[in-house]
Amino acid sequence: MAKGEKVSHTPAGKLLKPPESAFSKPPHQTVLDQRLSVCSKLCFAIGGAPNQVAGSATAFFLQIYLLDVAQINPFQASMVLFIGKAWGAVTDPVVGFFITKSKWTRIGRLMPWMVGCTPFVVVSYFYLWFVPPFTNGRFIWYLGFYCLYQTLITCFHVPYSALTMFLSTDQKERDSATAYRMTLEVLGTLVGAAIQGQIVASAHTLKHCPQHNISAGHLGNSSGAEIVKRIVHSQDFLSHGKEMYMIAAGVIGGVFLICTVVMFLGVRERDDPYISKTEKQIPFHKGFILVMRHGPYLTLTAAFLFISVAIQLVQSNFVLFCTYAVDLRDHFQNIVLTILVSAVVSIPLWQWFLERFGKKKAAFCGITWIMPFTVMLVFIPNLVVAYVVAVSSGLSVAASLLLPWSMLPDVVDDFRLANPYCKGYEAIFYSFYVFFTKFAAGISLGVSTLCLEFAGYDTGACRQPAQVAYTLKLLIGAAPVAFIVTGLLILLLYPISEDVRLRNKLCLEELRKQSSISSRTLEDLSNV
Repeated sequence: MAKGEKVSHTPAGKLLKPPESAFSKPPHQTVLDQRLSVCSKLCFAIGGAPNQVAGSATAFFLQIYLLDVAQINPFQASMVLFIGKAWGAVTDPVVGFFITKSKWTRIGRLMPWMVGCTPFVVVSYFYLWFVPPFTNGRFIWYLGFYCLYQTLITCFHVPYSALTMFLSTDQKERDSATAYRMTLEVLGTLVGAAIQGQIVASAHTLKHCPQHNISAGHLGNSSGAEIVKRIVHSQDFLSHGKEMYMIAAGVIGGVFLICTVVMFLGVRERDDPYISKTEKQIPFHKGFILVMRHGPYLTLTAAFLFISVAIQLVQSNFVLFCTYAVDLRDHFQNIVLTILVSAVVSIPLWQWFLERFGKKKAAFCGITWIMPFTVMLVFIPNLVVAYVVAVSSGLSVAASLLLPWSMLPDVVDDFRLANPYCKGYEAIFYSFYVFFTKFAAGISLGVSTLCLEFAGYDTGACRQPAQVAYTLKLLIGAAPVAFIVTGLLILLLYPISEDVRLRNKLCLEELRKQSSISSRTLEDLSNV
């Protein structure tokens, strides 16, 4: 595995032309042979699945777990979600900084990060779903372990995301690997929701709500004051729920370990072949300034920031919506699975679509699907409509997952062409993209849970007041639509069309050839 460094800026490499015999050595295989085997793509994709398995479980179930099983109040739950996400966002650029300072090892520069942090991720994830025996300090417990989990998962996700650029220099191969990755990640999301949903579904049914132990309260609504019966979850429900969530956490932790081992055994990390062996890595702060000045990166990040916030709002509030707003609590796990199965099946469709019509058109066609159907579910809340909405929403979920990670390497290539003598910037692109999307998602999740507090969410109750149901409808319908429309309007300004992308590809191929010749020329001259 070659260790890429920097090319000399002197004209010697251009002016001195050794005889043909000086080039008898064949070109480096890592430069010329950039095709990836199906096995390599699958192992790479499997490596990203556990992050999505765990992420799916937390996205769909952490909020209702904190409220109904751990029984912390909505304000504390909103602080756990917001501070945890914000902390995870802050750690992304920090981890990106340390990755840029990492040296190449026998297994690469990124692989040691992923392999080393995996056992600690599993432990922190398990304790996130453990209810401690004390009551007063539960907020600190969950805040601490959620922040720890976010830190450790960042140490896995940032290098894994940047690994795309070190699989191949061929855009088509990278796009193909990204399609494999997104298919397996959506499948991981499906597996996470299936494992978590099927195991813990019995903890959220009405059979755990006894008809005794009732207290009355007065809540106002549009029709005047009404008496709302507060039916409290039984102690059997609480102990059963704690046990089910811990079992689910243990199973997902095992999946995480197995997938990481498969990725380690099947993926070969390659150094940047664009750079010759004398290139020096750019300082982190200079790389950060250059990246933040790159227009296509800012446009893409801003657009998908709003789109990802919309998807996060739907994910985090969907189980609560089905449970308390539309009386589908006995079906929510199957509806979630339908969404994710639809997403898995449609990933190849969107991969074909972006290759045929372009990535920007695919983004607009794919992401707009979810808007009319989520609004339909709010106004027509029955089971048949719910499944129709689930299938249609899966198409948009697949597009929102595939497109940003397929477009980001194009932005990196565009930056590479504008800054041909820079090295070590890939982690900056990926870490700050995740930083912005995580921070925005943290704010949205915190605010949405806080809205439930203001609406009068009753922790531990089997029924919620009308204001809570109305708030959940807004969080599922109107709010995501507003965020998606904003994101798509920003995406209109994205400048990398298919023509620009193909032009960049040809220019980078030429740059790669020149760098290879210059590197071998300097090496031969040093040998002479």
